[in-house]
Amino acid sequence: MSRQIPPNTVSRAVDRAQGDIGRRIAQRREALGLSREETADRAGTAPGYIRYIEEQPTATPGVGVLIRLADVLETSVAALRGGDADLPPGVGRAARHPELLVLDTDECRARLSTHGVGRLAMDTPSGPYIGPLNYTVVDGAVVCRTAPGSTPAAADGARVAFEVDHIDEALSQGWSVLVRGRARAVTDPAAVRRLEELSYSAPWVGGEGLMWLSIDTAEISGRRIKVDR
Repeated sequence: MSRQIPPNTVSRAVDRAQGDIGRRIAQRREALGLSREETADRAGTAPGYIRYIEEQPTATPGVGVLIRLADVLETSVAALRGGDADLPPGVGRAARHPELLVLDTDECRARLSTHGVGRLAMDTPSGPYIGPLNYTVVDGAVVCRTAPGSTPAAADGARVAFEVDHIDEALSQGWSVLVRGRARAVTDPAAVRRLEELSYSAPWVGGEGLMWLSIDTAEISGRRIKVDR
């Protein structure tokens, strides 16, 4: 029997996506390192209007403005509207002449940056496991928190892999950085306090009484898809 979807379900989802236009514009602008003034100048509008779009959830910029902003922000109107918000990354078409580049160690570490969300890969008695964790880089090591007794917690003392990547649907390009090293639980009270002071944020899923995992980054590699346009 086919499942009937209430007719207003899709419209509510679209409304939420439309209300997030400002957030997506701000995120994309900041990712490109553009100020509001620079963005407004290139899009042929006023900085105050860019601020209004970004800060007012009810702002509904016209198609003409969105087309110009999408061009300035190197993305698409559909992406700014959230048309691909619930789609898995990588559904766009490949570019015609992509080039796969190997990243050197310095660039890998730069792209790993200071914090973000990555995926932990490890062996378990029931088979391979891969799961997302938000992380912070402290003293060159990837550190993250998880619940005692969870699958990631069992990585203590084991060799694991940790991957961070970025996919740009608009430009059909992206990069990935892979860390392979030994994970260990951080239990020293002074070390735990230091990690709590330096960590960028608490785990997105919340929780209390979490344990710290540290993954050394002695083995680090990466690749980037370059597209000439």
